[in-house]
Amino acid sequence: MDVDTAASAVQGPAKHSIPELEIYCYLLVLIFLIDQKRYDEAKACSSASIARLRNMNRRTVDVLAARLYFYYSFTYELTNSLAEIRGTLLALHRMATLRRDELGQETLLNLLLRNYLHYNLYDQAEKLRSKAPRFEAHSNQQFCRYLFYLGKIRTIQLEYTDAKESLLQAARKAPVAARGFRIQCNKWAVIVRLLLGEIPERTVFMQKGMKKALTPYFELTNAVQIGDLELFRTVADKYSGTFSSDRTRNLIVRLRHNVIRTGLRNISISYSRISLADVARKLRLDSENPVADAESIVAKAIRDGAIDATIEHANGWMVSKETGDVYSTNEPQIAFNSRIAFCLNMHNEAVRALRFPPNSNKEKESEEKRRERQQQEQELAKHIAEEDDDF
Repeated sequence: MDVDTAASAVQGPAKHSIPELEIYCYLLVLIFLIDQKRYDEAKACSSASIARLRNMNRRTVDVLAARLYFYYSFTYELTNSLAEIRGTLLALHRMATLRRDELGQETLLNLLLRNYLHYNLYDQAEKLRSKAPRFEAHSNQQFCRYLFYLGKIRTIQLEYTDAKESLLQAARKAPVAARGFRIQCNKWAVIVRLLLGEIPERTVFMQKGMKKALTPYFELTNAVQIGDLELFRTVADKYSGTFSSDRTRNLIVRLRHNVIRTGLRNISISYSRISLADVARKLRLDSENPVADAESIVAKAIRDGAIDATIEHANGWMVSKETGDVYSTNEPQIAFNSRIAFCLNMHNEAVRALRFPPNSNKEKESEEKRRERQQQEQELAKHIAEEDDDF
């Protein structure tokens, strides 16, 4: 009887294991299977862990659950089957929202955005992002991922100013150890700045550990800065594989117009009068009627304010006006204002991110005020009592 009792006592706790310990074991096994590249077994393990996790409603499991959500999506991404779990991720996000699991919400929101962007479903990703509940970010890593996905969505939607702000903020907030993530942020930020007509500084391409990865974008920036359409085509063809893997090839196609406009601006500065045929030759337009194309390009640039010139249709010339003093215009003020706004925005974000310890001085002051108030009440009560005695 003693032996049976002891055996039952040992087996008892095994039937009711601690949920946190169970989820942690799932997480360890899943990471081990991924490291061993046993992806099919990892998929089965992750699916089983998510099924078990759905039946738990404990706040102590939230942190482990967030990590499990990430590896659950990661295993399906490694096997090119992300579309299979989109419905599950949406259900988990709804469950995390109902349970007020904010860490799980931001993790699952990023996983859903990544799922949509993986299949180029940018409209659906924007609809989900706009309707998702707002809350304060609990994880800096998840917030950086959110900013990166938001920057990609804004870039595709032609909202380059907002995209630039999100991408630069994501690269700035990302941990130093996350080199691959920072490289991706810088690649997209370079393209967005080029689309805005800006030229990134050389220091962006010379960052430690990023020089080799950013070399194609550095050569692309040089081609855009010079305004050489032929050099732009050469760079685009040379690194077409890199641009395709980075999913920036469609954005680089948009840059062709910027290259032509930059070259046209350089021509207008260099020549007071030049024929449209020479403009077409210098821009290296390869079309059936390059003179007509050059005329339409010049006309559009004049209308948009990119160059200050006129077209003499009778003679087929582009006549540039004399360039005035740039410091007599509002351009320096606009540039200075944008830099001040950037610095103020960074300062406000730093202030919001500060965490202060409990202020002991205020507690002492409140205690002293409480004692003073009690003393005044006692004196008032004593004074009233004395008046009653006199009466």
